[in-house]
Amino acid sequence: MVDHLRRLGVTALELMPVAPVRQDPHLISQGLSNYWGYNTIGFMAPHNGYAAYGTRGQQVQEFKGMVKSLHDADIEVILDVVYNHTAEGNENGPTICFAASTTRRTTGWSTTRRSTTTTRPAPGNSLLMRHPHVLQLIMDSLRYWVTEMHVDGFRFDLAATLARQFHEVDRLSAFFDLVQQDPVVSQVKLIAEPGMWRRRLPGGQLPAAVDRVERQVPRHGPGLLAR
Repeated sequence: MVDHLRRLGVTALELMPVAPVRQDPHLISQGLSNYWGYNTIGFMAPHNGYAAYGTRGQQVQEFKGMVKSLHDADIEVILDVVYNHTAEGNENGPTICFAASTTRRTTGWSTTRRSTTTTRPAPGNSLLMRHPHVLQLIMDSLRYWVTEMHVDGFRFDLAATLARQFHEVDRLSAFFDLVQQDPVVSQVKLIAEPGMWRRRLPGGQLPAAVDRVERQVPRHGPGLLAR
């Protein structure tokens, strides 16, 4: 596979979410499973279900080996990361590890109500981006994937949600301040899912941390994300 990618001239590979996920009960009841990975319940390790041998943590070494093989072929690794919501349910559950409140109010780590407005991610249960421990968790996770797993950058799913400390997108949000100041995360490639940005920010502008990368990355061509 790596040789095939190199012959194609690929210089970067973006992986769909690789973190641990929770399977949806309605899919399980139909004998199906969600292999897209956007139902994240953990942020600090690869999902064992994607590994050849992952019953005792071998998925960590498998992932590191994969990244090394791609780097040896001069191919960078970009991770699609889902920090905008968790795999927990609404006020009726399940509550696994993030929701700190069982009421309908956003008083804890995450909302415990399915969203019905456009100011929340479609799946509901958005993490509360003004909570200091949420911000710490996300930054620790980003640094982990860079320093331990040696990935080269991230694509943020529904990135606008990460800049919503209250309601609207705030380009001066705490999350972007932390990203810009972090000596590790600020040096890797950062890509935002753009749909909401263009609608929410004046003039279609992006926060500086993301705009810096968008200006550097061409939209087409074999040099995409080239070193």
